[in-house]
Formats: sequence, C-alpha cells, structure tokens
Amino acid sequence: MRKQLSAALIGVISALAVLATAEAVAVFVSSSSSPFFAVGQLAIDLAPAWLKESMIALFGTGDKIALFVILGVVVVVFAALAGVLERRRPPLGVVILVVFAAIAVIAVQTRPEASALWAFPTVLGMIAGVLVLRSGIRRLGAWIDAPDASRTGMQRRQFLTYAGVTGATALIVAIGARAMNASTAAVTAIRQAIALPAPATPAPAIDPATSLDVEGISALITPNEQFYRIDVALQVPQINPDDWQLKITGLVDTEVTIGYAELLALPLVEHVTTIACVSNEVGGGLIGNATWLGYPIRELLARAGVQSSADMVLSSGPDGFSAGTPIEALADPNRQALLAVGMNGEPLPTEHGFPARMIVPGLFGYVSATKWVTEMKVTRFADAEGYWTPRGWDALGPVVTQSRIDVPLSGQTVASGTVAIAGVAWAPHTGIAGVEVRVDDGAWQKATLAPGISDDTWVQWVLQWPASAGAHTIAVRATDKSGYTQTDRQAPPAPSGATGWDTITVTVGS
Repeated sequence: MRKQLSAALIGVISALAVLATAEAVAVFVSSSSSPFFAVGQLAIDLAPAWLKESMIALFGTGDKIALFVILGVVVVVFAALAGVLERRRPPLGVVILVVFAAIAVIAVQTRPEASALWAFPTVLGMIAGVLVLRSGIRRLGAWIDAPDASRTGMQRRQFLTYAGVTGATALIVAIGARAMNASTAAVTAIRQAIALPAPATPAPAIDPATSLDVEGISALITPNEQFYRIDVALQVPQINPDDWQLKITGLVDTEVTIGYAELLALPLVEHVTTIACVSNEVGGGLIGNATWLGYPIRELLARAGVQSSADMVLSSGPDGFSAGTPIEALADPNRQALLAVGMNGEPLPTEHGFPARMIVPGLFGYVSATKWVTEMKVTRFADAEGYWTPRGWDALGPVVTQSRIDVPLSGQTVASGTVAIAGVAWAPHTGIAGVEVRVDDGAWQKATLAPGISDDTWVQWVLQWPASAGAHTIAVRATDKSGYTQTDRQAPPAPSGATGWDTITVTVGS
C-alpha cells in the first residue's frame, strides 16, 4: 500500500507540474492559451443537451463550479493512476500524461482566435510533467527497492524532500500564474463588452477597386489577428479602462488628464493608416494597414496649450517604453495623428494597446506608436529621448519608401505562361506614384497600381509576366509622390530603416 500511495502522490504532483508550467508560459503567450478553462469549455461544448440541463437543474448558477470540481477529481484520479502505472508498468504512466496533454492541446486549439502558438504552454507543461513523474518514480524506487536497509532512511528523506519541494513549488507557481491569467481574462471580458461609438468623422467607404484580385497578395486591410506585434512588453499590460488615464504634462500651459469614458465621448475620427516597424527588413512583414478610430492628438495638445519652446512629445506607458515624436507631426492639421481606441471596427486588442495607443502616419512605430499610452510629456529633443534613440536609432524616424513582392514566393516553381507578380508598396503620408518590376537583367517594367485608399496607406500592385522556362530573378522598386525612387543600396534597418530592392528567385517549369 505504501508503494501505491507514494506512486499516486508523484502522479498527482506531476499533473500539478503540467498545470503550473502551462499556466506560467500562458502568461507570456496568451491567457486564452491556458488549458485551465479551455478543457472545461471543450467539455461544455461536447456535452449533450440533457447533461447540461441536468447540471443546471442540480447546481443552478453553480454549474460551472461543479464542472471544474468534477474535472479536478477526474484529473486527480487519472494522475494518481499514472503514478501507480509508471511505478508498476512503465511507461504507461507517461502515456496517460501525454494523452491528457493532447486533449488539453485540442481544447486550446478549438478556442476562438487560437493560433498554433497557443499549444506551446500545454506542450511545455507535458514535458515538465513527464520529467517530474519519471524523476519522482526513480527516487521512489531507490527508496522502496534499496537493497541496503541502512540506506532506506536516507532514500526515504530524499524522496519526501523531492515530493514536498516539487509539489509546493508547482502549487505556488500554478496559483500565481492563474491569478495573472485571471486578471488578463477579466480585462479581455471588459474589452469584449465595450461598444465603440460611431465616428463623428468616418473613413470614406473603401472602393472594391482599391484591392487587386490576386491570390496570395497582402490584404488591403490587415486583420487584427494577423497584424504584426513588436514592443518591449514581456507581458502584455492588462489595464481596466475604468482605471486608465492619459496625462499631458511638461511644457504646457495647463496639464490635461483624460479618462477612457471621456475619450469615447469626444467626436472621434476614423482613418485608415499603414504603420511599420523600423526593424522591418527589405521584403519583411513588420507592417500592416488598419482602420483606426481615435481622437486627434493635435486637439488634446491644443487643450493643454503647447509652449513655443517645445518640439517633441515623449509618450510612455506601463511597459517601460517611450517614444519621442516631433510636435510638428502631431500638430499638423493635414496628418491624422490619433489617440486610437479602435482597430478595424473593434476596441484595440490588448496586445495592440488597449485601452488606447498612438497612431501617427508617416513615422516608424518606435517614435510614434506608443501602446497602452498613459502620459504625453511635452518637451524638447535636446532634453529627452525615447526608448530606442539612446540605443542607436534615429531620433525622428520617418518611414522609408519600400515595396515588397508577395507572389510568387521566393524559391517557388511556377508554370510557364502568364504569371502574376504582385505585392504592396508604401510611403505613408507621402504616397506611392509608381512601382516597377525587373526580371533578370531586363528593363524595368511599369506595374499596374490599384488606386489605393489614401497617401497614408500601402497600395497593391501587379505585373502580368509572360514567364519562360528556367530560373529567374525578380526585383521591385517603388517611386513615391515626392519623386524619390528606392535605391538599390542594401542597408540594414538600423539606424533609420532598411533600404534596397526586394528580390526573389523563381523557377519556371517547361
């Protein structure tokens, strides 16, 4: 009996290690990637109607609590069984853990908006659980099966120390991580309940002609779940909008504080803007185009009264990031610099700055796109620096004119005949005048441009290429409305944005 109880204890501790590891990793991936509620939700989804009705009849509004109690009992029973079987008939205990982890992965992956990355916490949890199970059973065997009776006491202490320390550590980590994930889930629920007001100035309706019908080309409007994310936040800040405030301080006549409800009550503006990260390599994907809803930052600065000596706004949030933005860009009446609250028709996703962030057309994000923004300090470039400037990046950060080939993919083999070479080009707040494509060492050919939404957004382009058999090199370059044409000089992103032509190789079959 002692052997079975000890083995069962190790099984339960290993299951706790699975949960603790998964919860801890989910803090950095997504609170929704935690298996804690995903398994319960899957059980609800799969349960027949009669069972759901019976649970409600038996437990009323406590049916969800009852469900988790039942699931907890099931997990404990099977975890204990895993420990016993791993002791008696290895590796059956490991198999049980793997099966339960697989069920948890399925549960997580069937949740709305799930991505492949969401499986990562549970998989790591499974690995941790297997290691704890095997290590614990090995120590149990050293104690129970010790041939030398004089060593039994020492092996027993080692086993009990391992079980106690591992179990206590897993429990503490699980409780702490669950609390953090619960706060994330609470903010997510609050966000989902928010109904954004209709914009006082809506964005013009998008003409279908602004988008090309080419398979594989980047969508004109980037879906929120596909929008790139670059920031310095190890964990996404979870901010209750009821507690959020933006303060405008520094070289102003009057300091201004505005809350979320007051912000939503202002006449909001809707504007489509392409934003890009300065770290984007030539042909890279750290760029996206979205419809943003917000209030003009110039109006907030006017309310505060910017002093004439100021030339920069240093914005910051709870993640430790700050951006130094030229006041000239923020105060420009012809530039829709917004304190944004909405993205593509919904409140900002938490990873993209909920409750509020900055969006400034024509500037790289590191000098303009502060997420979770809580302060705008009016100051001077001579007196303050944003997060990335002292790390070697340009202080002003204008977006570099670039173009990208989306199709065909580099290294792809295509059939001979007419092949669509297509992609996007951008020069936010300047606009794209033309795009040219060159195949091998031939002449530059003018691509067809979609009309585009505005000079603040990227445009799609396409060239119908009569492809001949063999290997080919394809390059693209754009010319913006200032007359600048992309240079062929290859330069890395630092300190002011990558330059060069996006170039791919393809093979055309016979």
